[in-house]
Amino acid sequence: PRKSLPRTAPARHQRAPPPPAMRPILLKGHERALTCVKYNEDGDLLFSAAKDTVPTLWLGETGERMGTYNGHLGAVWDLDPSWDSEFLITAGSDQKSILFRVETGEELMTYEHTGPVRSVAFNDSATRFASCSDRFSDNPAAICVWEVNRDTPALSNPAPLQHFEIPPGSPKCTRVSWINHGGKLNGGLLCGYEDGMIRILDPDTGRVLLEAPVHVKQINRISFNREKTLLFTASADCNAKMVDVETLEVLQVYETDRPVNSICPHPTKDHVLLGGGQEAMSVTTTSGRVGKFECRFFEAIYNYEFGRVKGHFGPIHTIAVNPDGRSYVSGSEDGYVRLHHFDQDYVDMVDPVPEELIKGDPEPAGEK
Repeated sequence: PRKSLPRTAPARHQRAPPPPAMRPILLKGHERALTCVKYNEDGDLLFSAAKDTVPTLWLGETGERMGTYNGHLGAVWDLDPSWDSEFLITAGSDQKSILFRVETGEELMTYEHTGPVRSVAFNDSATRFASCSDRFSDNPAAICVWEVNRDTPALSNPAPLQHFEIPPGSPKCTRVSWINHGGKLNGGLLCGYEDGMIRILDPDTGRVLLEAPVHVKQINRISFNREKTLLFTASADCNAKMVDVETLEVLQVYETDRPVNSICPHPTKDHVLLGGGQEAMSVTTTSGRVGKFECRFFEAIYNYEFGRVKGHFGPIHTIAVNPDGRSYVSGSEDGYVRLHHFDQDYVDMVDPVPEELIKGDPEPAGEK
């Protein structure tokens, strides 16, 4: 009997293998919900904070866990590495900000606050840092400026250089950062409040230099482009916005159908990444698809959504993009940090001009 040969498709009909999927690296180092992820200036180190008291250091490329920073007794709401990756400052719900040495994890200095600390930020030279704290007992909410003695951190002044109280009954400050203002380096403190206001304060006097009602609900996160000329805000009013730092004019509104917890601009492309989702308290009754826990990609200038990345099982609380633009991380209520390396298609992607702009009305005569 004649043997039947295995049937194979002609070579011209064989399909090319599908491109490799953008598989995330799952970093499991926290027992509770993430509150903050942040890269250092070079992008080789990744810092994460959560509600489990232990900020953690990872390698930015591989996600290898390098160590932890021990000292807090409660949730850690925020952290900020210095420009040279020498120091790390943290914001704890135990009413403390702790200065750590990044390389060794050594606790160098503890700054006592009057309430739970919500946000911290170094100035550009890491010789000072700003913080905002909540009301606690009879102590009102406050915005403070503290000294960092870089040569001998233990000799830093334990009392704040400036202490700006927020009157009882007034909306508390949720985010604080240093900006250049009035032609001065670190000439302003940009603060976001729970009523959606953005204010620029004089860091020496606390006087309001500029303010604008950017949102109508709490500002959950703020971030900047590399030059700190554009401010990006994420709010519980389901909107994220691009704002001119100099004038606080809203330049772009990214509308969503869920609270936005985090926003981060891409450092090498005109893209912004948004993270959020349904409130954490009702997550257990909702599937991941209905809860809308994706990371959403928007074109920053033309304001259209062109992609989503799924994976988390709870609302995304924090997002950071590597300064080299080739990877990003997201931290969620589920306790995982997901490290994504962009595929080559995304790296090589050229953003098209939207068709409606190409086919739109011609420019009026005399305008170019």
